Amino acid sequence: MTEHPTSHDGPQPSTARPGTPADPRGSLLRAQGAVPQGEGPARARPAAHPQPPAVQDPPPAPAAAADGAAPAPHPDGAAPHPGAGQSAAQAAMRRDGDRLRFVGAATRRIARGMDLDEIVMGLCRATVPTFADAILVYLRDPLPVGDERTSNGPVVLRLRRTDRLRMLTEGGEPDAEGNPLLVPQLPPLPADLAATAELCEVEPGGALAEVLRGVRPVFADSPAAHEALPELLGETRALPGGRRAVLAPLRGRRRVIGAALFLRRPDRPAFETEDLLVAAQLATHSALGIDKAMLYGREAYIADELQRTMLPETLPRPTGVRLASRYLPAAETARVGGDWYDAIPLPGSRVALVVGDVMGHSMTSAAIMGQLRTTAQTLAGLDLPPQEVLHHLDEQAQRLGSDRMATCLYAVYDPVSHRITVANAGHPPPVLLHLGGRAEVLRVPAGAPIGVGGVDFEAVELDAPAGATLLLYTDGLVESRLRDVWSGIEQLRERLAATAQLTGPDHAPPLEALCDEVLDMLGPGDRDDDIALLAARFDGIAPSDVAYWFLEPEDAAPGRARRLTRSALARWDLEELSDSVELLVSEVVTNAVRYTSRPVTLRLLRTDVLRCEVGDDVPQLPRLRQARATDEGGRGLYLVNKLARRWGATRLSTGKVVWFEVPRPDAP
Repeated sequence: MTEHPTSHDGPQPSTARPGTPADPRGSLLRAQGAVPQGEGPARARPAAHPQPPAVQDPPPAPAAAADGAAPAPHPDGAAPHPGAGQSAAQAAMRRDGDRLRFVGAATRRIARGMDLDEIVMGLCRATVPTFADAILVYLRDPLPVGDERTSNGPVVLRLRRTDRLRMLTEGGEPDAEGNPLLVPQLPPLPADLAATAELCEVEPGGALAEVLRGVRPVFADSPAAHEALPELLGETRALPGGRRAVLAPLRGRRRVIGAALFLRRPDRPAFETEDLLVAAQLATHSALGIDKAMLYGREAYIADELQRTMLPETLPRPTGVRLASRYLPAAETARVGGDWYDAIPLPGSRVALVVGDVMGHSMTSAAIMGQLRTTAQTLAGLDLPPQEVLHHLDEQAQRLGSDRMATCLYAVYDPVSHRITVANAGHPPPVLLHLGGRAEVLRVPAGAPIGVGGVDFEAVELDAPAGATLLLYTDGLVESRLRDVWSGIEQLRERLAATAQLTGPDHAPPLEALCDEVLDMLGPGDRDDDIALLAARFDGIAPSDVAYWFLEPEDAAPGRARRLTRSALARWDLEELSDSVELLVSEVVTNAVRYTSRPVTLRLLRTDVLRCEVGDDVPQLPRLRQARATDEGGRGLYLVNKLARRWGATRLSTGKVVWFEVPRPDAP
């Protein structure tokens, strides 16, 4: 069965060879020889003696294409020539049905887009060439988001995308049989789309503003569009005559966000009145999709920024320990979760290692995680024991809500004593990788999750030998739909041991590479949850690099502190630091013995810097003040601030510690 011609221009010669599959865009494209944008030309030769198609009953309308392209053969209003037994009413019904099928397929394609670019591209590819030969899409710059108030300045439209039917000529590669390809030349559009201005300022009260405010699409030959189009495209741009251009405003939920201009070539039938409804449907679906995409993008941006600010940007570099971390979201489209990690320097060169997991991975979970992390940092600054930190976190979670549950593991490492104190609140146990390659799961009482309430937490103290690596992680690393928690922990332990064997018994594996190896154990189905990973390599501080004394709170204490400091520096071959370090030690010890009633502690640590720590039982922290010319004192901290590279004071449960650091002359 042959088809009726699809244009009022009369029948055209067929160029398709027998066996060529039907174009899903409809017979209109085949009749005009149009080539869809983004596809190659049809490999066909013109018939030797083209004959007009026989007049028969119209075939049934093709189903919608699977790729979302419009299947309708007559969306432009071109009616087939009435054949035998076919009335004008039947032809009109067929055109209406074609339009409905086209709108359904086009809106489905537009709805597939998840972001702004995909939605605009879906509109263009669904429209060209089936409904129009070219389309120009203008959007506000910047695009408003939701209920966001726009600036008081003029509305600016930016040309976001321009699509048109490709202009092809004879030539090209031969087909499979060696015959040259003959592709019909398409009549050009009068408007030079490539030279169209990219920016357009909508004048308040102008013709373009009135068309956009009216919301409904209009023909180019209407009085409103006749004045608005030069404002949109520029005064020097020509447009197709008659009803071969439709200007459709793009209206979101609350405001107009842009405009779309549909264009047809002069050789193609003009738009009909019903095509305004088609343009309105396309514009409405596209505008609402763009509006939702902007809202989704803003929420994703806020959530991503929230997550990034909740996690530490960089890890500290405490003395005697090296740190590395990783964080992987459950999916790229959901970058928010309740997992967190942290490393907090503590007095006495210690460091607190924290990893936690709030149930869920939403913005609420991220917000709760941020509050718990801030609370943990505050409690760590008070130098509370690990079990007390978890107890206060439990109280904080209960204040946030009855269903705010989280797991947390809090550990404190002391590089001087080479010991680590760990307390656990329902979290997977840490894994310790020894220098010889042995990996063990630490036996730490699990405890109840944070938020249960009324539960005592227990802390254990364990050896942390030099060269060992402690791995803290969340359950997303070891638990998935394919394995339970303990199977994942055992797999993690075996992976760590196998990695350590590659570097030998005397060398620990590089920390960053070790983290990557751990994440490589995840299979395709193992990413059900967020993953937080914190690795700590224990270097420790050798006993020969530590000097520690108790000083009685008496007037002779500063002099004794200077003598002890001079002796320690001589033993460490750091005599050139004696003058400055003795002066600073004397000033800090003098301030300590002035107010305390118990012995003062003095400790010197030789690492990459020389660190001095003076502790007393007075909780008030010293403040740097500018002494007046008549004051007899008050210049001690001023000297410390000028001569030391860094200094500070930390409150303890038993008092405070004032410390300062001086660069070593022999340090690299």
